Amino acid sequence: MRRKNFSLTSLAGWILLCEAAGVVGSVFTVSAIPTWYASLTKPPIAPPNYLFGPVWVILYALMGIAAYRVSRSGKSGHEQHGAIRFFLFHLLLNALWSPVFFGLKQIPLAFVTIAAVWLTLIMLIFRYEKLDRVSAFLLLPYLYWVTFATVLNYYFWYLNA
Repeated sequence: MRRKNFSLTSLAGWILLCEAAGVVGSVFTVSAIPTWYASLTKPPIAPPNYLFGPVWVILYALMGIAAYRVSRSGKSGHEQHGAIRFFLFHLLLNALWSPVFFGLKQIPLAFVTIAAVWLTLIMLIFRYEKLDRVSAFLLLPYLYWVTFATVLNYYFWYLNA
């Protein structure tokens, strides 16, 4: 099947949707950084705070590009629509982590949340690979970061229990 024509509006929409998930998280994160988060014992692998924002902006953009490519892959039917719905579910899980960690200050529940993010991301990559291999590859930096963030979350839980 042929890929649908390029649409800057659609691409921008997907990227903005993904970036909005980051904005939701930042609402809870910004106020907690200088207070509650500053009081936590940090693992030695914890990156500096200034690194998180730029990394997430890039990762959300890659997620948006990947979702756009799958939505425009020209492959109709259950697999494409299912992949997009699964992506939206995954994005919701992603957006929940910051409110759980920084808003509720529930590190163990945040670990469960990020583990679900990681697991659904693996599943999403396999779904995307069937529809558009480039989209699956675009999610690999995100997978690496979520894997690191999952380990980091575990260490925060361990050190601050």
